[in-house]
Amino acid sequence: MHTPAPYSSLVAPDFSRRRVLQAASAMAVGAAAGLPSPGAWAQGSDKPEKEEVRIGFIPLTDCASVVMASVLGFDKKYGIKIIPTKEASWAGVRDKLVNGELDMAHVLWGLIYGVQMGVAGPKKDMAILMNLNHNGQAITLSKKLADKGAVDGASLAKLMATDKREYTFAQTFPTGTHAMWLYYWLASHGINPMKDAKVITVPPPQMVANMRVGNMDGYCVGEPWNHRAIIDGIGITATTTQDVWKDHPEKALGTTGEFAKKYPNTCRAVIMAILEAGRWIDASLSNKNKMAETVADKAYVNTSVDAINQRILGRYQNGLGKTWDDPNHMKFFNDGVVNYPYLSDGMWFLTQHKRWGLIKDHPDYLAIAKSVNQTALYAQAASALKVSVPKDPMRSSKMVDGVVWDGKDPAKYADAFKVRA
Repeated sequence: MHTPAPYSSLVAPDFSRRRVLQAASAMAVGAAAGLPSPGAWAQGSDKPEKEEVRIGFIPLTDCASVVMASVLGFDKKYGIKIIPTKEASWAGVRDKLVNGELDMAHVLWGLIYGVQMGVAGPKKDMAILMNLNHNGQAITLSKKLADKGAVDGASLAKLMATDKREYTFAQTFPTGTHAMWLYYWLASHGINPMKDAKVITVPPPQMVANMRVGNMDGYCVGEPWNHRAIIDGIGITATTTQDVWKDHPEKALGTTGEFAKKYPNTCRAVIMAILEAGRWIDASLSNKNKMAETVADKAYVNTSVDAINQRILGRYQNGLGKTWDDPNHMKFFNDGVVNYPYLSDGMWFLTQHKRWGLIKDHPDYLAIAKSVNQTALYAQAASALKVSVPKDPMRSSKMVDGVVWDGKDPAKYADAFKVRA
């Protein structure tokens, strides 16, 4: 396993000396991926145009690389000050990104694409600067359902077929990642989320409280709110999202298209600071434990450390006595594999939005992904840190139902699902 350099030995780059080398490297990477030339960066100043950057986050474990970039001072190395701003809901994050109260956010991929398409609030050109983490979400079923035998997808489908009533499931934002994982998982077991259940939207920190009072039968959310339900004795983990799609994209560093164009140096500086924070988190067990202690604080996630520090190490339990070690737990860097904003990842969310009737017609999947995902900006920042960048902006993934997604024919893929809106 690659061990990153200790924090003390990570020295801020000499931008003036390395500017041309960085730009040339990024240009080569960009050309290989069919990206626009970053020549303007080579010719101009690398000084961040905006030095204070307000980054919104929702109280979830996967806000950690944004928080730690600020707490550990990685931001200062690149001439910026990250101000993490705690938000109450994804709708609030959307509104503050769109109106400029936030510069950037720890945000759902599907939220950014939903705003881009005008189906998740006001239509606005948006940008994804990098992926923040892979894996680490889950689907929780209520203890009441588990007591009736519904402990996984197959047994849930069986119970819903025999014990007829209205079943309610919660996700965190209509076009977001949690909605798509929930819908995909239910559909893979023959449950149509649009016809066979009622689906509601609940902000992540409110999931446990809502389940406690019986407002839903199940939910999909990020950690620590699945493990918290087990600690509190009100829910069980039916599946993890890495079992739906191994190494799936989860949260992105998102901003508006306007911000990315106006402040490219600031964007690169933030990407670099967060890359270093992700590398630091993934470097050791002690770093992960320190991260858990930090983000558990009331200023961030506001929960007990024990709700966070198990699953970030891959130590899982389902709340019914089953325990397992999952190598595909939440990763923030993983030797740089995590952070590239693949075009195919963005396109996948559009296929699911089409599948579930959130968008009516097939869009130009690839063109939209190229517009939203700032692969050139990311490549420049990553190359400056000697973080490897994939040669191909598309990747292939096998889902829980055995269907392979590779981005080659998105319209055909979207139309091929038997269970759909």
